[in-house]
Amino acid sequence: MVGVYIPNDPGGPDSLAKKGEIVFDWGMLWFKGQRVATGQCNVKAYNRQLRELIHLGKAKPSWIVSHTLPLDNAPDGYQHFDKRDSGWTKVVLQPAA
Repeated sequence: MVGVYIPNDPGGPDSLAKKGEIVFDWGMLWFKGQRVATGQCNVKAYNRQLRELIHLGKAKPSWIVSHTLPLDNAPDGYQHFDKRDSGWTKVVLQPAA
């Protein structure tokens, strides 16, 4: 499953989410013969290749960017993103020229 998973989420929609927990039917998982595995993707294995695809215009991730802010506004941007304010998906920070 793609996503960002954290140990707890004080702003979660219910008491379980606030503690970083979900209801999960282990019996059905076993019955269907499914497996569960976790781990983080190996970002370092892909970042140069992805950067090159972006540079060549073959990949265009800009559709996910919701805000472009000067570097001085980083704390405000992180605050909105952390609170999951509506419309704050990805923020690009631009250092002063």
